[in-house]
Amino acid sequence: MPYLTTVGTTRAPAGAGPLGVGVPGIAHPLVAPTEWAGLLRISRGFVAPQDPYRQDGPVSNYAGVAPLHWAVLNVANGPGARPDPYCLPAAARLRETGVRLLGHLDMRYGARPFGELLADAHRYLEWYKADGFWLDRCPTDRTMLTESRRVATTLRTLVSDSYLVFGHGTHPFPGYAESADQLVTFAGPWTEYRWSQVAEWTADHPPERFCHLVHGVPRTHLDEALRIARWQGAGTVYFTDRRDRDGDAWETLPGYWDDFVSRIGPGVLE
Repeated sequence: MPYLTTVGTTRAPAGAGPLGVGVPGIAHPLVAPTEWAGLLRISRGFVAPQDPYRQDGPVSNYAGVAPLHWAVLNVANGPGARPDPYCLPAAARLRETGVRLLGHLDMRYGARPFGELLADAHRYLEWYKADGFWLDRCPTDRTMLTESRRVATTLRTLVSDSYLVFGHGTHPFPGYAESADQLVTFAGPWTEYRWSQVAEWTADHPPERFCHLVHGVPRTHLDEALRIARWQGAGTVYFTDRRDRDGDAWETLPGYWDDFVSRIGPGVLE
């Protein structure tokens, strides 16, 4: 059985609330048109039939279909040098469904110059009408907290209701929670996630403040992975059976995409 919490941490029981999906960045629409179509299908509230008697229909007909909380647009490790003719319509169609579109900003663990980050942010806003930003490789230590707050505060001045996700990939110093809408407190393989522990300070925040990204999850372990996410207090998840090779685990949707999103939501695992 996984070690779901550390000593002294209080967590809600499994199934205490619905989960949602966050997509950390799939490949370019030109090389992954099927993936973008999959995002649109879910964001519009449709799932593939799972038996001969089940037909596609709106999300209201399926208690287990998950909401798509956000999706990251990464054109070329950022917005690129000019508006991309394939990403422009793909981003627009996704935003039309009400899904938050987040621009990918690589913080390089705090080594990225402030001016470069802002320049990329402006391009995402001007070209793709981003609703917020995914701060990839966000620092985790206390010494970088002040600079990370400066970046977050400035980004929020660029667009009203800007949504910020800090892509730490592990538990950061607790103070980071004051600057982000959501923290990615786990990003890694299933072999580590199933035995992972949650930091005690996360119990002071609601589930919507945390996201878990897990690759290499077998289909047969999806329910177990969802139980872990719920017990550890995550509100947004992304599980995939893809293996990580040079950081490409998130570039294609999982082979069980429809099954995955259909298992998340009210009534599932309760």
